[in-house]
Amino acid sequence: MKAYPKVSKICCIGAGYVGGPTCTVIASKCTDITVTIVDINESRIAQWNSDSLPIFEPGLEEIVKSRRGQNLFFSTDILKAVKEADLIFISVNTPTKNFGVGKGRAADLKHIEACARLIADHSTSSKIVVEKSTVPVRAAESLSRILKANTKPGVTYQVLSNPEFLAEGTAICDLLNPDRVLIGGEDTEEGQLAIAALSSVYEVWVPKERIITTNTWSSELSKLTANAFLAQRISSINAISAVCEATGADVSEVARAIGMDTRLGPKFLQSSVGFGGSCFQKDLLNLVYISECLNLPEVAEYWQQVLNMNEFQKSRFAKRIVETMFNTITNKKITLLGFAFKKNTGDTRESPAIYIAKYLLEEGAVLQIYDPKVDSKQVFADLSGTLSVNLSEVVTVSKNPYDAAVGSHAIVVCTEWDEFTSLDYERMYSRMLKPAFVFDGRKILNHKKLIDIGFHVETIGCKLNNIDQSKYLFSCGEGTPRRTQEHRMRFAKLENIFLTSLHWDNIDELPEACLTVQEIVNTGLTLHGSELLFQSADKILILNELSVLHSDCLRKSNSKSTVYFSEKQEIYTARAQSRKF
Repeated sequence: MKAYPKVSKICCIGAGYVGGPTCTVIASKCTDITVTIVDINESRIAQWNSDSLPIFEPGLEEIVKSRRGQNLFFSTDILKAVKEADLIFISVNTPTKNFGVGKGRAADLKHIEACARLIADHSTSSKIVVEKSTVPVRAAESLSRILKANTKPGVTYQVLSNPEFLAEGTAICDLLNPDRVLIGGEDTEEGQLAIAALSSVYEVWVPKERIITTNTWSSELSKLTANAFLAQRISSINAISAVCEATGADVSEVARAIGMDTRLGPKFLQSSVGFGGSCFQKDLLNLVYISECLNLPEVAEYWQQVLNMNEFQKSRFAKRIVETMFNTITNKKITLLGFAFKKNTGDTRESPAIYIAKYLLEEGAVLQIYDPKVDSKQVFADLSGTLSVNLSEVVTVSKNPYDAAVGSHAIVVCTEWDEFTSLDYERMYSRMLKPAFVFDGRKILNHKKLIDIGFHVETIGCKLNNIDQSKYLFSCGEGTPRRTQEHRMRFAKLENIFLTSLHWDNIDELPEACLTVQEIVNTGLTLHGSELLFQSADKILILNELSVLHSDCLRKSNSKSTVYFSEKQEIYTARAQSRKF
């Protein structure tokens, strides 16, 4: 078999999350190859040529700066780059269709087709055209037909499939040390020569045994299958997390136990609020649609359930926030920590945080959002369009997590950023309204420490014992029978009314607070003192008086208790008005 001419110039159409990092690494490893990344988005190309790259990936900036201007270039001159290239990567977006046949499931290949026609119209020499975008099975065949139907004399094309298997947040590491490189092409002499040419690029730094060659269709389906299996694994452990919460098991312990089985392994067994990103949902929907088109309804239904479980996980977590906060979050400030779909990336596509934020806003909440790599422009863009609220009035994007917690009722962890595990939560607690809640949607925090601080903590996949929180004013007394969730929610709501009233900002609410104490006492709850709740001696005195009152009320009739409270109201109101509180 004759050798294929050595690749000396590469053009990548699409300067996004796939094309940018992939071709940057190629340029860093193959310094004798000129790599030009092109895009019609002038602003994005300007960012690639600046000190502020359009995407965040650990290690990416250093490589870009080391090769940019030498053998790595970013340009909007697409035609020039296409004409000069020996090999062209197509790395454009292939979103799910939102119209027509296959709406909501099929991949929209309009950008792929536009690239094919552009290459055919402007090429003056033979090219190897490589699918880098995730595409449905047999998309390469369509691409090849378009190119060959518009071929100029003396120009030939070979279409290859070379899907990316990158994980955002670790993309550079994945590229530098890949598990495998997959190349699919035609089973012809020309096709095999084209495969060998692309393989020679990767062989500069990837061991040859890790480079897998297949036919084009197997390569395309392998990409969809890989993402489907990973998403399935996440939905599987999330399904088990719901069982754990209902039974008292801990999903982390279950995951550790099954992960030690060498047939399963430990990866992708971290339960969470749900998966996101540009690939999993899109590729699953694509696989469902392909299965339906192939008259395989049982296969389609199977993979649809993976998506359904992901939606269920997001939904039940959002509902749990509202239910735990006394079934109402209207006008309550809630802090969202994280908005990207995962750590170490600024990508928010299909992020669970978007679902959670929209759900809470629809319930009337006011959101204070912090993410180290997502700016306010992106947050507002993701939340706009479907809500019936004025976002500027109910959403604030903070520059640090501590500002985001000021005046908040609850913290919701939506992204597993490492910095969230080392925040000063005592400082945050001191600036929040009480009772203060933490909802750990990624199961990454030290829950016992948070409970000791005074937070009421809820997380994914296990029950937490929040009874010992020292800064809660009321708890079930010794020997009190275990109450239903409905009763516990009622008592917590009464407690919240009382604690809110103790801010003494509205004197008119003070009698209601006292009556709330009476109602709680009459239900048989124990009122116990906590000096940590009050900072002044006067407040501690009032608390001690109420503790005595509790003991008295247990021995007196309700009518006498009411009289007793009425007498105390005048004292409390006078003290509040004199600002001794």
